[in-house]
Amino acid sequence: MTNPQKLVVAVSSRALFDLDESHQIFEIEGKEAFCEYQVDHEDEVLAPGLGFSLVEKLLAINKELPDAPFVEIILLSQNSADTGLRIFNSIAHHDLNITRAAFTSGKSPYGYIPAFGAHLFLSANADDVIKALDAGYAAATILSSGTPNQYPEQLRIAFDGDAVLFSDESERIFKQEGLDAFTANEKNAAKIPLTGGPFKDFLKALHRIQKDFGEDASPIRTALVTARAAPAHERVVRTLRDWDIRIDEALFLGGMAKGEFLNAFGADIFFDDQKGHCESASQHVTAAHVPHGIANE
Repeated sequence: MTNPQKLVVAVSSRALFDLDESHQIFEIEGKEAFCEYQVDHEDEVLAPGLGFSLVEKLLAINKELPDAPFVEIILLSQNSADTGLRIFNSIAHHDLNITRAAFTSGKSPYGYIPAFGAHLFLSANADDVIKALDAGYAAATILSSGTPNQYPEQLRIAFDGDAVLFSDESERIFKQEGLDAFTANEKNAAKIPLTGGPFKDFLKALHRIQKDFGEDASPIRTALVTARAAPAHERVVRTLRDWDIRIDEALFLGGMAKGEFLNAFGADIFFDDQKGHCESASQHVTAAHVPHGIANE
């Protein structure tokens, strides 16, 4: 029995496990030395990486319905199948229910995202993430691992708005013409829904799971954490209403630093298009950079 509405998240081996030591060998000594090292150490269990706790919490959602899982994790790795044996040994050791993988022997694996039906690709390789985003897929570079989560029974995911959930059409006005022009545009266009950004479909997949459980019993809670403030808030509210997507919490911060608010929300991960915001947030929570839109041109 399978669940056709399941959420599929693809994760790279370096996002899942701490591969810094072997990656350094690859960078300094080359591919052959890296392959030899991985084979020689394939029985040594890898320590958790930056995305490990997130993967654990995603997989924990399936305990409610193990025969028709809500979530599947796919491994997308630039390792070869031979060197990837250590990764699957570590997956088994940590008791992670990950059975599907693509090993691409040094090539970017992003092309397998649609074949697996993945709603999100998490990687430690910024180049792979950019290629995935350029191809139209939700992807982020995981930059940090936050403090132990405050809500062990619930996955909490926070998003920036413009250039992440929404297109960067309004952010372009802000960057090119300033705050007053941005505010005037959003006020005038308040009833015109924003175009979807790269993470719209990922949010929709999360929302489907939330509806299956009901609001009070949902294992997922979402938050919009945006630099927007009134009156620019109205267009966002109306856009989400038009999409028929529920956001559990919406924080309109008017340019305030986001870290303390993300900590108060208890975010397991926060997605933002601006690297500076991610670095600031990473002092409090796990942060992932979405290198998309005008802020990354």
